[in-house]
Amino acid sequence: MTLGASEPAALVVDQLCLHFGTKVAVDNVSFSVNSGEVVALLGPNGAGKTTTLRALEGYCTPTSGFVSVAGLDPIRDHRRVVKMLGVMPQGGGIYPALKVKETLELFASYYDNSRSTAELSQLLGLNHLERTTWRRLSGGEQQRLSLALALVGNPSMVIIDEPTAGVDPEGRLVIRDVVSDLRSKGAAILMTSHELSEVAVSADRLVFLSHGRVIASGTQETLAQQSQGQASFASTEGLNTNELGQAIRAEVTELRPGQYKIGEGFEQRNVADLVASLAKLGATLGSFSAGGTLEDLYHDLYKDQPAHEAPVTKVSRRRSRGVK
Repeated sequence: MTLGASEPAALVVDQLCLHFGTKVAVDNVSFSVNSGEVVALLGPNGAGKTTTLRALEGYCTPTSGFVSVAGLDPIRDHRRVVKMLGVMPQGGGIYPALKVKETLELFASYYDNSRSTAELSQLLGLNHLERTTWRRLSGGEQQRLSLALALVGNPSMVIIDEPTAGVDPEGRLVIRDVVSDLRSKGAAILMTSHELSEVAVSADRLVFLSHGRVIASGTQETLAQQSQGQASFASTEGLNTNELGQAIRAEVTELRPGQYKIGEGFEQRNVADLVASLAKLGATLGSFSAGGTLEDLYHDLYKDQPAHEAPVTKVSRRRSRGVK
């Protein structure tokens, strides 16, 4: 696999296959993550995302192909890998009766050069929750604590699985800023998320999985070319989409209040017609984007894919971050 960089990628997945009995969970998957880059691994539940992450974390042995973390084997060189790799799993791995401050201090004790727990508590908005136990935290607060634990060892590479699941808008902004700061400091970040709006803001490259296979990968700009002839725009909610579609000679769909998608057949040079047609409906054009949104691309990639089933995986019970 060509890494496209002068130095080896921080995280490498090369022709990875993972079989569990007759179930093929991951099938010939290849991608890489460079330092100072955020790569998003996307797809429906059961597409093979979390299983791929577990292989990088050292909890699944490849059936064939290989994975590496800073050039190391995450199973054979596990003790060295855990010092460099921060992991935020989907859930679990934290003692439910332990308080926030106690949890941070415990995980910090696993590392020789840990990050300041007070700094992390402040950074993730946990300082007012230090005496609260894990079980009493809200879902969003638990997510922020999980991210803090992933960062406590000063990792140069970070794997985050669904970081904004169940997180309120304020918490999402906090997590987004943390990810941006990590990238600016040169960390390699691999994330999964079903929150495409967050992915659109944070990710440099995208890798789409379906039934364990890569079906598309690249930058958002490159992949948007797959939605040529489509567009999206913002305007007054509740527009008569049938009338507007007839006026601009393309199908118009309201994705959510005030956000619309224009189907195939619309060209960017026809934006003036769109503005005029909206004016006739008593509306104005708030914003316009040619090539479709990330949601459009996701829909186009998976609309003809068969239904996914979550794979049954057998992984090591050694899931606690920082265990050496």
